[in-house]
Amino acid sequence: MMKVEHGIITGGSSGIGLETAKLLMEAGANITLIARDGEKLEKAARELEKLCPEREVLTLVADVSDRLEIEAAMMNSCDRLGTPDILVISAGIAYPGYFLEMPVKVFEQTMSVNYFGALYSVKAVVPLMVKRGKGTVVLISSGAGLMGLYGYAAYSPSKFALRGLAEALRGELKPLGIKIAVVYPPDTDTPQLRTENLTKPPETQEITATAGIWKPEDVAKAIVRGLEKGEFAITPGIEMTLLNRLHSLVSPGLNWYFDRLVAKISKQHQ
Repeated sequence: MMKVEHGIITGGSSGIGLETAKLLMEAGANITLIARDGEKLEKAARELEKLCPEREVLTLVADVSDRLEIEAAMMNSCDRLGTPDILVISAGIAYPGYFLEMPVKVFEQTMSVNYFGALYSVKAVVPLMVKRGKGTVVLISSGAGLMGLYGYAAYSPSKFALRGLAEALRGELKPLGIKIAVVYPPDTDTPQLRTENLTKPPETQEITATAGIWKPEDVAKAIVRGLEKGEFAITPGIEMTLLNRLHSLVSPGLNWYFDRLVAKISKQHQ
């Protein structure tokens, strides 16, 4: 198990973020959870404290898309618990829908949270990691960050952006002692997925059902295993692994298959 003294996790009140926090605590870390909902944060903190009562849990309410808010939260965390060994960017939103029906504000909000929220967090913490000479940043992208999917015209680009950020930072920060990892989870049973399903077009439901649904604790275990192996791209499951490694080869076939699914669903709704 990797040794961590302090981990900061955005979007840490539930889902993949919370499950990753549990594993880091078991590895000896004090934890900072950052999210927008104070009640959910306190519930998550009680769960962590019960799991590892000897560790400290700090909860901070902040909206990652508000640069000043998230910068203040990061500085607060570092002042109280020290520069983190690991920063996990798990905060994110998704509003699937038909491109022609979605207002521009959905695209703007999705990019603000998923990409700029990550950028603001990384920008606030990495200089402190560099000063210390070590640290790890984990960006949670998505399978939709490897391949654009029907119904995810707002979500996929924001997750592609995280991939680009991770790839650009990997080489630049490596000589400074900072490790970067990017995670591509498949659909995972989280509050975000349940929110997605409220607006997810039937065509999108048919496409995403082909990969099944993972448990957040299993994704968290895959993340920790990947970090222990020093992996840059962490791909839980065979589908994500193949998509990451063979995207250019398999995408034409996948597009053909997905187009057939979309045509079938469209006929059913005529």
